[in-house]
Order: sequence, then C-alpha cells, then structure tokens
Amino acid sequence: MKKFILIFLLTLVTLFTVEMLQPVQEQVIQPFTAALATLSAALILPFDADVIAYGRIIEHTVNRFAVSIEAGCNGVEAAIVLIAGILAFPANWKQRVSAIVLGFFTIQVLNIGRIISLFYLGQWSETVFTFTHLYLWPVLIMLDVLIVFLIYLRYLNRQPLPTAT
Repeated sequence: MKKFILIFLLTLVTLFTVEMLQPVQEQVIQPFTAALATLSAALILPFDADVIAYGRIIEHTVNRFAVSIEAGCNGVEAAIVLIAGILAFPANWKQRVSAIVLGFFTIQVLNIGRIISLFYLGQWSETVFTFTHLYLWPVLIMLDVLIVFLIYLRYLNRQPLPTAT
C-alpha cells in the first residue's frame, strides 16, 4: 500500500507539473480544449443551428450566451488522477495502456455531456448553472474517475495470475 501511495503521489506531481509547462499548455492543452469546444458545438448543432465555437468558447448566436472551457474544465486533471492510479497499481503495460485510453475516453464523453449541459443550464438559470458547474459536475467527474478505476481493478482481479518460470 505504501508503494502504491508513493507512486500515485509522484505520478500526480509529475503529470500536473508537466501539464502546467508553457509549451505543453500551448501545444497540447489549449488545442485539446479548443477541440472539445468544437466537438461539443458540433454535437449541439443538429438540434440548435444558432451555436458556434471559436477557440475554447461555445456561443449561442441569438441570445449571445457563451461558455468558455477553462483549465480544470477540460477533463485533463481528472484524467491525470486516473492515470496516476492506473500507473501506481501493479499490472502489465498492455493492461495499463488499455485502461488509460478507455478511461480517458470515458472521462471525455462525460465531460462533453457536462459542457453541453452547462451551456443550456446557463441559458436557463444562472443559479442552477452556478451550482451545477461548481458542485455537481466536479463530483460526478471524479466519481467517474473512481468508477473507471474500480472497474479496472475488478478486470485485473479476473485475469489469471502470471506463472513463475
């Protein structure tokens, strides 16, 4: 358990440090966040033709309401927590990489749902938007991380143990 906690914490510190580096922000995080805004707007467009995305902003062109996807709202931090847990737990690299890819995808699917829901909640009620943005969705995203990690542990538990040679 001590080894898990040590590796988990070292991985968290390392990945959060790398994420905050200016070149990583400019070349990876900001383009990724802009892609989330574009994808979210593309998913909304068949139902609402008055939506545009530019940079990390999604805007309704009629009522001018907009949301900006900022740091902490792009799912990257949640993915870092999941990655740290996966890397800290003993498994082979194929299992780890598969779990990271599937976990990242799961987090982002939920996060896109979060972005779209906040876009519409903000147009409906500022109070509900604020509560949902600050309290409900952060808990749900981290709950998603926990559930994905627990499913990963359950999957590992069902795998046959390697035989000693």
